[in-house]
Amino acid sequence: MTVVAACQLGLTVGEVEANRAAAAAAVVRAAGHGAELVVLPELCDSGYVFTGEAEARALASPAADNPTLRGWQALAGRHATTIVGGFCELGEDGLVYNSAAVVGADGALAVYRKAHLWDAEKLVFTPGEAPPPVVELPFGRIGLMICYDLEFPEWVRLPALAGADLIAAPVNWPAMPVPPGERPCDVVRVQADACVNGVFIAVADRCRAERGVSWVGGTVIVGPDGYPLAGPVTADAAEVLVASCDLTRARDKKVSTHNDVLADRRPLLYRPVAQ
Repeated sequence: MTVVAACQLGLTVGEVEANRAAAAAAVVRAAGHGAELVVLPELCDSGYVFTGEAEARALASPAADNPTLRGWQALAGRHATTIVGGFCELGEDGLVYNSAAVVGADGALAVYRKAHLWDAEKLVFTPGEAPPPVVELPFGRIGLMICYDLEFPEWVRLPALAGADLIAAPVNWPAMPVPPGERPCDVVRVQADACVNGVFIAVADRCRAERGVSWVGGTVIVGPDGYPLAGPVTADAAEVLVASCDLTRARDKKVSTHNDVLADRRPLLYRPVAQ
């Protein structure tokens, strides 16, 4: 079994050192529960609700020499864990990206740039062009994507086809009205993503209003059957969720004697979907 943690944090745009400290405290808390993988929110060093591209650029750093990633590397080495989290990246091309990294004791193992930009993000960031990476770790294969990426079934299917056992997803889900008795659609969508692909998904959301924007606070860890193993939180409070995950379950895609969620695909019939 692999212990996975998803951390919901209260963050503030522009308060980079305070945000890094909050993330570090959450990692230490998760490691205290034996977490081998710790997932942090989207843009958890810079905050999210920027006034514009100039503010984000001022808070961005290159992935190759990034104080946030160096801090995570030190934490990963100290606590024998792997950290996934979002950061504001200044690309080698001079453009600003909404990025996330998988970081171990030896440094960044993968960096991913968000491909699907939500709302005003399009005024701030350049979308990434590479597919979600899948990183081979001692305990399993970890895919990586960010927030709005989860709303595109074709995109979520890519790491599943590439062999991911678990998809780690840093997110900042803005709050939307939810009918009484219902879960936020963001959480429901992740449950569906996990089920139709037969993978675990660990989502780290955020809390505490930022410049008038409130959040779902929907941090959750979901199994390959689509049911939550921890959470969802759905509250405006910092939290660390922990779940023991048998990641080998994600390698058996059979859902009945005669059905397999990947082998039953008929890609030739789906060509119009990608046009």
